[in-house]
Amino acid sequence: MLALFFFLFGSAMGSFLNVVIYRLPIGKSLIKPPSHCPLCGKNIRWFDNIPIISYIILKGECRDCDAPIPIRYFVVESITALIYLYSYIRFGISLELLTFLTFITLLIPIFFIDLTEMSIPDTLSISGIIIGLILGVFRGIIRISLIGAVVGAIYVLIVIYAGKAIYKKNVMGFGDIKLSAMIGAFVGWANFLLTILISSLLGSIYGIIQIKRGKSSMKSIIPYGPFLAIGGFITFLFGKWIILKFFLA
Repeated sequence: MLALFFFLFGSAMGSFLNVVIYRLPIGKSLIKPPSHCPLCGKNIRWFDNIPIISYIILKGECRDCDAPIPIRYFVVESITALIYLYSYIRFGISLELLTFLTFITLLIPIFFIDLTEMSIPDTLSISGIIIGLILGVFRGIIRISLIGAVVGAIYVLIVIYAGKAIYKKNVMGFGDIKLSAMIGAFVGWANFLLTILISSLLGSIYGIIQIKRGKSSMKSIIPYGPFLAIGGFITFLFGKWIILKFFLA
């Protein structure tokens, strides 16, 4: 029953995160007005606002005007539900469960907002730094969390100024500084370094694929936040195992 609860709770949270992803970048209230179709303006009925299920029943279209509903809504709700379910199975009812759910609930909207808008809202990243450090106190790793946040911020600052000096352009945004500090606060300094390794590898692979497809060039700018988010997600769950297996073996 608890597993089912966390799946349903995750799907509901995913529905709310879709609101965050859509409204936060354009400065709209997350509470008012109620959920509505952006094309025809009709309020979404409660039975058309059931996470995951409603998208399938409506076949991805507004009931009133047949406007397509972005697949992102279904993806975010499904991914969040599955992650919440896995988190409960992995951590049980514990402080680590609360910490990871908080972490991933911040990372998901950051991932999608940076992917589409190429910006990371300070509302999410700065509050994430504060929450990560507070949880670090209760987890008994405040020193590790604090060093992680500082290392995250300093690393990106160095990359920004080094890139500016070498390439005469910004290779990372200042939003990445706060996101890196947030990730460092949650995962600690050692796992943050692993996060950088993973995110750089994923970013390079993505860039190469895009160049091969003719979608971008060596001079194109791609958002780095999504790769940092994936790296942070992986290292929180598997960082200790990866470090012991591949770096300290």
